[in-house]
Amino acid sequence: MIEIGKMQKLQVMSITVLGAYLNFPVVQDGEDILLPKRGLPEGLAVGDELEVFVNSNAEGVIIATLEKPKLTIGELGCLQVADITNFGAFLDWGLPKDLLLPIKEQVGRVKIGDLCLVGLYVNQSNKICATMRIYDLLSSEAPYKKNDLVQGIVYRINRDLGVFVAVDGKYHGFIHNNEMFGNFTAGDVITARVKKVREDGKLELSLRQMAYKEIEGDAEKIMERLKVNGGSLPFNDYSDPEHIKAELNMSKRAFKRAVGRLLKEGAIKTTEEGIELMW
Repeated sequence: MIEIGKMQKLQVMSITVLGAYLNFPVVQDGEDILLPKRGLPEGLAVGDELEVFVNSNAEGVIIATLEKPKLTIGELGCLQVADITNFGAFLDWGLPKDLLLPIKEQVGRVKIGDLCLVGLYVNQSNKICATMRIYDLLSSEAPYKKNDLVQGIVYRINRDLGVFVAVDGKYHGFIHNNEMFGNFTAGDVITARVKKVREDGKLELSLRQMAYKEIEGDAEKIMERLKVNGGSLPFNDYSDPEHIKAELNMSKRAFKRAVGRLLKEGAIKTTEEGIELMW
C-alpha cells in the first residue's frame, strides 16, 4: 500500500514528459504516482526501483520525491520554526516547501527560531502537517527499568501536575511536581532517572539521583549556602517544603537527609531558628 508521509521503494511503471510514474512492482495500489521530471535521475528506465518520499502537492495530489525529509509519519523529532503566519507556523523539515504547524496543533506560543518537538499527520486535504500534541503518538513499550538513566525532550508542562517528557523522542515519560527541581520549557533536553515503570508501561521520572548518591551533593549545596548567608539558614524540620524547594532547589526529604549527614560529621548544629555552621 502506498502510504503518504513515508519513504517507500517503488518501481518505475512508465516515463512521460511529466516525469516517471511509480507503483509497487507486483501488486498495483490504485493509480501510479508521479515523480516529477525535475527530480528524475539520469538514465532512469522502466522497471528501475527507487526509494522515494510520498508527499502531496499544493492541490493535495499525491506525488513522489527523491528528497528525504528530516521527519516522516510515525516519527517524532525537533524541527525549527522558519516562519510565522496568522494560521500557523512553518517548520524546516528538509524539503523545499516548509511544513505547516497549524495554530490548533500548537502547544503554547511559538516563534521563529524555536525548536518544536512534533509528529506528523495527514489532514483532510491529503496534506502532511505537524502537531505538537504528541501524547497519543508516544509508545508505552520503553525498554527501561527502575533506576535507569534516560534522556528525553520536554514537550508539555502542567503547572499543577508536572512535566511531560518524550523519552528518546518516542516513549511516554512524566515528572511529578515533587520530583521537579529547576525551571524548564518545552523543547528542553533533560537527563532523568526512571523512578517507576507503571503497569501501563509509562515511565515516571525523577531529576534526582538515588538517595544515597545525592546526599553528598545536597550536603555540599547546603554548606555553600550557609557560607554565603553568614553561617546560618532559617530551615529546620518544621520549615515549609515549598520554601525549602524554592530556596535550595531540593525536597524537604532530601534536605533532612543532607542535614543529618552534616550533623553526624559535626559540620553544623541545629538552633531554634534553623541550622548553623560549626565555626
